[in-house]
Amino acid sequence: MGGTVYPSPDAHPITDAAIVIHDRRIASVGARGSSKVPPGARRIDCSGKFVVSGFWNCHVHFILPALLQARDTRAADLNKQLDAMLNRWGFTTVFDLASVLDNTQALRRRIDSGEVRGPRILTVGEPLWTAIPIYVRDFLSANQISMPVVTSPAEAAARVRTEARRGVDGIKLFTGSVQAGGRVANMPLEMVRSAVEDAHRLHLPVFTHPQNSAGVEVAIAGGVDILAHTVPDSPPWTPGFAGRLQRAHMALIPTLTLFDSEARKGGASDATRQAWIDKMVAELRVFSDTGGEVLFGTDVGYTDHFDTTLEYALMSRAGMSFEQILASLTTNPARRFGDSDKCGRVAQGMDADLTVLQGDPATDITAFSRVLFTIRGGEIIFSSQ
Repeated sequence: MGGTVYPSPDAHPITDAAIVIHDRRIASVGARGSSKVPPGARRIDCSGKFVVSGFWNCHVHFILPALLQARDTRAADLNKQLDAMLNRWGFTTVFDLASVLDNTQALRRRIDSGEVRGPRILTVGEPLWTAIPIYVRDFLSANQISMPVVTSPAEAAARVRTEARRGVDGIKLFTGSVQAGGRVANMPLEMVRSAVEDAHRLHLPVFTHPQNSAGVEVAIAGGVDILAHTVPDSPPWTPGFAGRLQRAHMALIPTLTLFDSEARKGGASDATRQAWIDKMVAELRVFSDTGGEVLFGTDVGYTDHFDTTLEYALMSRAGMSFEQILASLTTNPARRFGDSDKCGRVAQGMDADLTVLQGDPATDITAFSRVLFTIRGGEIIFSSQ
């Protein structure tokens, strides 16, 4: 009750609004004066606040130590980690882009049962790579986790079919995998095509970690759907190159804050770190300016930089408007992953997934990170009060 609602990126705001929720769905949304609120309904005062559809984070990982034993960890401890990582930032749906599938499914079951507070989880489970990235080898060894490489197109296709039977919602390829000394192991095109063909036959979207130009090129030629990052080891993007990505119907998850975090972790100078960020911002600018579809994502879980403020500031620096950033959080992923009929907008009949903000993101883009309530299916899963 009482807030300003942004129903979707291209809809006029509704001031002094009322959203009525029943049975986990939005029963009505409109001006408070003309809304019929059932007697005895629980009322949430949002006066002076701003309400949007629940946010998507399309690049997360469930590999932090506090989440690695999801079947047996106390609910209170899982709640604490999920609050810090996802709930307090407004996320009601996330796409996990590589984790231990059995563990992630255990976490998903506990969230969906209501035992644990958290977002809806979609997952790619275990990724396909031709060489294990150097930065995850110690993690896999320390936790006795096996994620074997694929060695042939037939093996890649078989792995896709196996992951599909295990219940994944997408497939992740490492078309570029960082090795010692900065070398990149690129997945052969025939292997990419084989994996993508089987994934698409099974109606699964395909993500890629590209890393370099060769990784992007095989992703384009192989029919991959989503770039999981901007590309650090590539020449400057041009409108012509961005046009190729769009003709391939490829979306982009920028993960700009990741590059700041990695530079700091690696001890890079401020000048080097800023140059790296500027390069990634420039790639996003070209992609967005030419009409590319952007999906919000932060690589959180691999990084422990949970705060989303910098990501919004960098997306704005890349020239993205309030409406475009809101779309990357809501309507773009809902459409891309076939959920437009149930989420992504604040409208009658949609899932009651809502994010209530303390400030107006239309005038201060970082207000997207100042969350008052995160509501999933009509239930508050985070409150800053």
